[in-house]
Amino acid sequence: MATPSPRTATTRLLGSLALVTGLLVSTITPSIDPGSAEPHLLAALFVGTGIGLREAATSTLRPRPQESIVDRPS
Repeated sequence: MATPSPRTATTRLLGSLALVTGLLVSTITPSIDPGSAEPHLLAALFVGTGIGLREAATSTLRPRPQESIVDRPS
């Protein structure tokens, strides 16, 4: 298993924060302003961004296939 780099950890943290923020906006909005669609669009943007960031962070942890080494004449 590859050790995550600080950049990967930061990307994953930002993705998690975006997901939590989007879900909180989606949960709190109906009690404050039930007829408005704008907060739900903002929540969807946060959730989509969070999913994308977390996917980008986890895809960097996957091992890449080894390239074949070809002996070249010197």
